[in-house]
Amino acid sequence: MSASALSRLAEQAGILPEYLDQSGTETRITSDRTRIAILRALGIDASSEAACEAELARRAEQERKTPLAPVAVVPEGATPLLVSSPDIFRDVPYELVLALESGETRTSSGRVRADGAIALASLPAGYHTLKLRLRDREAEQLRIVAPARCVHPSEVLAGKRGVGITLQLYSVASERNQGIGDFTDLATIARWAGERGASFVGVNPLHALRNIAGEISPYSPITRLFKNPIYLDVEAIPELRESERARALLRSSREEIAQLRATDRVQYERVQALKMSILAELHRAFERLPEGSQRWRAYRAFVAEQDPELTAFVSFQARANPELPVDLHRYLQFEIDRQLAFVAEKARAAGLRLGIYQDLAIGSAKVGSDTWAFPDLFVTGASIGAPPDGYSKDGQNWGLPPIDPGALRAGRYRYFIRLVKNALRHAGALRIDHAVGLFRQFWIPEGLSGKEGAYVRFPADDLLGILALESRRQGAIVVGEDLGTVPAEVPSALHARGVLSSRVLYFERDANGRFLRASEYERDSLTTANTHDMPTLEGFFRGRDIDIKREVGLIASDEDAKRAREERRREKRELFRRLSNEGLLQPGDSDDSQVRAAVHAFLERTPASLVGIALDDLLGEEEPVNVPGVTPEKFESWTRKLHQPVEQWTCDDDVEGALPLSGARRLGE
Repeated sequence: MSASALSRLAEQAGILPEYLDQSGTETRITSDRTRIAILRALGIDASSEAACEAELARRAEQERKTPLAPVAVVPEGATPLLVSSPDIFRDVPYELVLALESGETRTSSGRVRADGAIALASLPAGYHTLKLRLRDREAEQLRIVAPARCVHPSEVLAGKRGVGITLQLYSVASERNQGIGDFTDLATIARWAGERGASFVGVNPLHALRNIAGEISPYSPITRLFKNPIYLDVEAIPELRESERARALLRSSREEIAQLRATDRVQYERVQALKMSILAELHRAFERLPEGSQRWRAYRAFVAEQDPELTAFVSFQARANPELPVDLHRYLQFEIDRQLAFVAEKARAAGLRLGIYQDLAIGSAKVGSDTWAFPDLFVTGASIGAPPDGYSKDGQNWGLPPIDPGALRAGRYRYFIRLVKNALRHAGALRIDHAVGLFRQFWIPEGLSGKEGAYVRFPADDLLGILALESRRQGAIVVGEDLGTVPAEVPSALHARGVLSSRVLYFERDANGRFLRASEYERDSLTTANTHDMPTLEGFFRGRDIDIKREVGLIASDEDAKRAREERRREKRELFRRLSNEGLLQPGDSDDSQVRAAVHAFLERTPASLVGIALDDLLGEEEPVNVPGVTPEKFESWTRKLHQPVEQWTCDDDVEGALPLSGARRLGE
């Protein structure tokens, strides 16, 4: 029996007919109800077979009339230009104009071959514009020539492993910041890490947020293109010297700043209000500078490079904050870029061979700058999430609007290109959250549950090609977070493109639940003990995560909590046995810092290309930074500060002792 029009249309739209669940034992079929709902979210009428047939016919006619795809991502070397519908254009005369990214122009003419191909000379890696005339038709294509692979750690680290410190920047306490970790704190930590032989310092996503209650998750930003001004160190901005009013505000705010520093949780709204009042004065001082000054020239160059996306973001911010000057938001992004460049420079000077490792969230908030500026790109009638698994029997709805892969391609991947470029600015490595999203994303249509969601295919080959191109240009390593429900073909596809996998100690076990030997870990990976969604080492050892889950209702009963604690005791025994077998933990080693040091030494012993050591674990933090699936009323995720200011823990022997081998050798050597 031939496939229904609905099935064929869903296939063309990229809706997968089925998927294998996380256990690898159950195949879940996409229902017609889900197909119709996702197509509706994409603006496609699939309410009947007749409507589906009409849409299929429309698509076929559109393809027949269009000689070229709007964009093509091709490998380096001589790759022919492929004309659509070769039966129509076979042996037709053509004229071709190719504008290279360098400014060079190449022209050619001839006839289309029988297979619809036009020969092209080898092109350099980059973004080139191709214009084709066929009889009375003209078409244009962005031709992206991509290298085969991203930069590999061995190319940057001279064959050595890279060991670094990972942290949540907002959580950093200090005796000088304004109540939240900032770029000056990050520079201080980078210098400290560099002195101990680290290769990188990794941070949470720095994307722009509203910084108000309920909208502080770094993984649900208003935009992924630009960054959060709350991380600016206002005292490091050059205009402070020129603005007596800004200095006066700082002096009069000393008590408020002291209170914000003293809290054990970040007070986002208060910190933002304080900083914005000072930043507005600094912007006024900037506007008074001579337009021919070096600072103004650098500002204009930054704006020119970032437009038109920057102006769209600024327009959104102006609508959301009418009391603030419009151009203030451009100025803030300019200063963020300057301070982050300063951090990167200091990191390299301190010996961090990779410098700063940044993080890219999978999506943007439903009501934010990205969805406002790119309304045709984002799908408002669905959300991305995760299918049902052992952590959530109903699946997870993250409330993030998906990108329409067809619209992304029609827009010549401009949004994705800008996204990757900006994510890699001043970075030596980039972590991509939920990297499986480059291949497919789990969509939950509006009004349906996570059980009724389905996967939608994304143009992975093209997106990975763009990643490889930008990785090479920046000289940066790319890490894909490939945990959870991941198709078997994804890790191999990532590795083929030079993207590292993610490996987490808590998950690396055999079929019997025993922790793997260090030698069994994957080489092309970033290996860590945990992630921001998991308990810290101290929390794991003490079962604090179990207590919290019971308190917030994620564990339904005391009996279930009791079983979870029994299982945790078994897990601890297995972990301690593995550490002992590796010769890293001796009988009687019960000091917390000794156990954490043993875990870190174990991670460093693996063959993994990169090893990340969480600052939370170095300091022995027990409370997690995030409890997924819980509202702020039950648990205040993304607010917990480190219990020691940076000025203290950088001189703390216990912290030093929690480093691999208790500091007996430098990290990574």
